[in-house]
Amino acid sequence: GRAVAIKQVIQPGYAPELNPAERVFQEVRRHVEGRVYGSVAEKQAAAEVYLKELAGDRERIKQLAGWGWIEDNLASLPKQTV
Repeated sequence: GRAVAIKQVIQPGYAPELNPAERVFQEVRRHVEGRVYGSVAEKQAAAEVYLKELAGDRERIKQLAGWGWIEDNLASLPKQTV
């Protein structure tokens, strides 16, 4: 087997508010909560539509989840070769 170099990425201590996924979930909840839906499936569909909208908006995702410590660690990872 080949040896694989693995770089350790230091993350802040446990804090859900610093978890990028939590920030995206918070944004989705902000968008879909406070409305009355006919069913859970309708609410899920509204969340999925908004997630697709977010996926197409790189700048918004960067605002939500692109903190400096994440970008710095990503930039310091070795470049992948194909």
